[in-house]
Amino acid sequence: MPRYTVHVRGEWLAVPCGDAQLTVGWLGREAVRRYIRNKPDNGGFASVDDVRFLVRRCKGLGLLDHEDLLEVALEDNEFVEVVIEGDAMSPDFIPSQPEGVYLYSKYREPEKYIALDGDSLTTEDLVSLGKGHYKIKLTPTAEKKVQKSREVIDSIVKEKTVVYGITTGFGKFARTVIPVSKLEELQVNLVRSHSSGVGKPLIPERCRMLLALRINVLAKGYSGISLETLKQVIEVFNASCLPYVPEKGTVGASGDLAPLSHLALGLIGEGKMWSPKSGWADAKYVLAAHGLKPIVLKPKEGLALINGTQMITSLGCEAVERASAIARQADIVAALTLEVLKGTTKAFDTDIHAVRPHRGQVEVAFRFRSLLDSDHHPSEIAESHRFCDRVQDAYTLRCCPQVHGVANDTIAFVKHIITTEINSATDNPMVFASRGETISGGNFHGEYPAKALDYLAIGIHELAAISERRIERLCNPSLSELPAFLVAEGGLNSGFMIAHCTAAALVSENKALCHPSSVDSLSTSAATEDHVSMGGWAARKALRVVEHVEQVLAIELLAACQGIEFLRPLKTTTPLEKVYDLVRSVVRFGKW
Repeated sequence: MPRYTVHVRGEWLAVPCGDAQLTVGWLGREAVRRYIRNKPDNGGFASVDDVRFLVRRCKGLGLLDHEDLLEVALEDNEFVEVVIEGDAMSPDFIPSQPEGVYLYSKYREPEKYIALDGDSLTTEDLVSLGKGHYKIKLTPTAEKKVQKSREVIDSIVKEKTVVYGITTGFGKFARTVIPVSKLEELQVNLVRSHSSGVGKPLIPERCRMLLALRINVLAKGYSGISLETLKQVIEVFNASCLPYVPEKGTVGASGDLAPLSHLALGLIGEGKMWSPKSGWADAKYVLAAHGLKPIVLKPKEGLALINGTQMITSLGCEAVERASAIARQADIVAALTLEVLKGTTKAFDTDIHAVRPHRGQVEVAFRFRSLLDSDHHPSEIAESHRFCDRVQDAYTLRCCPQVHGVANDTIAFVKHIITTEINSATDNPMVFASRGETISGGNFHGEYPAKALDYLAIGIHELAAISERRIERLCNPSLSELPAFLVAEGGLNSGFMIAHCTAAALVSENKALCHPSSVDSLSTSAATEDHVSMGGWAARKALRVVEHVEQVLAIELLAACQGIEFLRPLKTTTPLEKVYDLVRSVVRFGKW
């Protein structure tokens, strides 16, 4: 008999269907009827007949016609949502889809695999895993290391040795010895009690990155997880079943306990979970829909799943990769602005930068030379003012190699730390199979990625700060020799007046976000964890700073392309003309 899982106002109902000729409308009414029956106040409805609703697939959010037959419109065990009219503005409305889910509306299960060994994952690979481009498998070497590590744990349990987190409680309860008969219960209780985060859930891409990174750490073979359990975790990842992980709640030591506990909670079939097929639903339903079973935790495995810096580091991975991309784009955008403002290329001379050879500065100067007027790429705009009386440009143009350069060097520094961190064992206790013992330490402390990501926010912000000043020069006729706010018929039209205001607002907001979170520490766990990194906030605000930098530079790019229109028919260099053409393929000239 076909069965459908239906989402109504935050509740999930399993609705069997014994007649193939029943319709989508019947399914919606039956789901609402069951919902009303389960509510003491009938959900606020007198009867099913009073309820007006729409029915849509959870995958892709496609609306379904009430008259369509179920056997035609839906697959067996498909997830659908009943949206009751008026609920979108109601406090009872709980959407089945997370922010950013439109990216998954055309999701296709990947065919390619990345083999994880715990030692060689790159930031680029992790971002690709987050985007759903690959599945995961373990290398044979990783499998052997995991098995050897588990043998140590099994020996500890068999011999009833007192070891933190395996046969004892946690934190302040580290001296409480747990009976062998309750060791599995101990791990489940740990996951449940530590699932105490708040805030919006991570979007699918970030949850995938978090899960993939935890798998990579477990693959190192220092966590004590069994190979059987780790393979179950990998199956969940490969099915794109993603637990509900609130973005707030970690202090970054002892690791990212709250978010990783939410991650583990879904793996054991509790809490909420999301997949492209189901949308948000109870984890047990989502797992079942993909032919998966909840994980049954063995001794130490709950702790193995939740102890580490993977929330900080996975978000940091995204931040540093996006920062790297926008830093390269910043050079292109600034070069185009320099052309529009009729700047000189002399400040990018090789000899100037050879005598102050910071790597980032030298690279940025090289990029500017490759984009601007040269024998290889002549510019009609540059030729038009070659003999003007201007000696030098404003700092926002002349000093791009020095300002953009240190941002590039900052990114490289942070990327090195993040790359090391994503291939590090961050558990406690650590299981050393070669020595046949476990050792308690502090690798879970998030100070390294926290400090690095605070530094990233400060470094990358400067790209927006200097960009906003260039936007001002483009919009200000006394500085640009262009129409005010880059628009004809000023007064009737306002042009880029408020676009510049938006850039200024974003830069100002970044100034507050660049205050380092890692300078703060609050003692937790009854002073057992008496110094913490606050790395979770460092990672989240670094992402926000990067996003603002992207937006400010996008405004500058549009403004520069607008400005070049007033210099026509003169052409800039071939590379910059291609940039202009790319922008104009999606954004037309602004006339108002």
